[in-house]
Amino acid sequence: MIPILKNIIGRRSYQYLLLKLAVFVLIAFILDFVVGSLFSHFYFKQTSGWEYRTKYSVEDTRADILIFGASRAQQQYNPVFFEERLHQTCYNVGRDGEPFFYHYGVLQGVLNRYKPKVIILDMENGVFIEDQSSYDRLAALLPFYNRHPEMRSLIEMRGPFEKYKLLSKIYPYNSLVFKIALGNTEYNKKRNEDIKGYVPLDRALDEPIRTIELSNKYPIDSNKVNLFESFLDECKKENIKIYLVCSPYYINPKGSDTSMGLAKKIARQRSIDFFDFSRDEEFLKTPGFFDDTVHVNFAGSKVFSNKLLDSIILKSR
Repeated sequence: MIPILKNIIGRRSYQYLLLKLAVFVLIAFILDFVVGSLFSHFYFKQTSGWEYRTKYSVEDTRADILIFGASRAQQQYNPVFFEERLHQTCYNVGRDGEPFFYHYGVLQGVLNRYKPKVIILDMENGVFIEDQSSYDRLAALLPFYNRHPEMRSLIEMRGPFEKYKLLSKIYPYNSLVFKIALGNTEYNKKRNEDIKGYVPLDRALDEPIRTIELSNKYPIDSNKVNLFESFLDECKKENIKIYLVCSPYYINPKGSDTSMGLAKKIARQRSIDFFDFSRDEEFLKTPGFFDDTVHVNFAGSKVFSNKLLDSIILKSR
């Protein structure tokens, strides 16, 4: 009888352990759902900051003209000048530090809602470089995974287990708690003022121009190239006029960048205008137009935006 009693007690202990584990999992699931839903609520209620501008770009803007790109878009294209001269509404959806994956994701969110009339995509040296950090930075789009099915396949490129991690409601906001809290304050709204997505820079560079070697080879990411081609093709399919632009650099370039050459080739194949201001003499001779060697300041932005507008207006005649 003793072995039988031991077996019964053992089974009951095992069942009790399973019950405790099931209760723990249930509590964890409920907490994840409640806390994650709370984070989501306040993320999409933000009124200022980077996350707010991303949310506004994806879900709210209905501007006629959208300006895409990383920091060289966000901090160099002033929508005010585009509205004044093209007589259409304009918003800058650029975001500092984001690779091409981000721009494509924002485009998917936009096209799911409406069709802008014009898209300007800022191109930069090395845009197609193979780099793991480009995939990591898809984190900026994690909060949109459940709300925007059109973005899911792109976001899942972040890693092989991403879709499983995203079963958690908290996961998309892991590193955003402080930003979300700030984005819901009036203080942050005053501190992070922008001009229709444009974030001006004020410093004036004062240094001699440097020679930079651009012809060094580097591995090209085929995913970036494929999505770039899809970006252009989807715009053309929707009859959206698209312009590719390389904004000014304060460098003396030696050779040509591989990504830039490839982008120009792809644009030519699709008869898409590509305006290259990277070697514009006025900017190369005027360090005071720059905040640093790759970003123009507010004064430089005015000159650059109007030069680009001159080219666009001339092409449209």
